Amino acid sequence: MSIAHPPHVVITAEDRQIIITAADQTRLIQLLNREFRDNVGCRSHLNRLLHEVHRANVVDASEVPDNVVTMDSVVELLDPDTSERGVFTLVYPESASVKDNMLSILAPIGTAILGYRVGDTVSWPTPRGTRQTKIASLIYQPEHYQR
Repeated sequence: MSIAHPPHVVITAEDRQIIITAADQTRLIQLLNREFRDNVGCRSHLNRLLHEVHRANVVDASEVPDNVVTMDSVVELLDPDTSERGVFTLVYPESASVKDNMLSILAPIGTAILGYRVGDTVSWPTPRGTRQTKIASLIYQPEHYQR
């Protein structure tokens, strides 16, 4: 049984366990192993993603709820400060494209939305402070269409 949160409640990383598929967990761990080996720069963001992957509730693709953002999902995000909306696809780094609204999982906002649900407001650190976005809708989730 899940408890619904009122729309004004901000869900933080500590409040809700994210959900990812077993296949995504395997691929993300492989990606992180490669990034930690090859990336000599700042690793704090990689550590945040690693933390999220390890704390996630890992399920079979057939068990992912229809409202959860998974890899390759198309999601509508809402900026709570400006009411601006945008549609983005959460992808692995090799498919990332700013002009095509393809968000890399290695981007802080990509890490922030992975595994969260429609209606959740998530935050991530930026050089100018913490940013927030609300997951307004899930337009496409691959696991839903594979059932």
